[in-house]
Amino acid sequence: MTYIVNDACIACKHTDCVEVCPVDCFYEGENMLVIHPDECIDCGVCEPECPVDAILPDTEPGMEKWVEFNRKYSELWPVIITKRDSLPDAEKHEGEEGKLEKYFSEAPGEGG
Repeated sequence: MTYIVNDACIACKHTDCVEVCPVDCFYEGENMLVIHPDECIDCGVCEPECPVDAILPDTEPGMEKWVEFNRKYSELWPVIITKRDSLPDAEKHEGEEGKLEKYFSEAPGEGG
């Protein structure tokens, strides 16, 4: 098992999770985070830290596409280990449907 980040993170990008990760397996895009599934040690400490429930175990139904999504972008984006402020309109986008199609950016974040 591993944990993944899904589209609930897009346009919010809360980073409370990166601060508790013991293996630094979070990677930062311009408007979301992902977890490298091969680096995640399945400890689960990140899951309760996410205020928008964007972190889920890969054993949940329909998570296969998110495992591959997380793998792809974790190999392209920089690692992030430092908590930062959420995106400016995060509260406005919490719970919004269709964020992958509307807002997702392949651009890397700053990392760090």
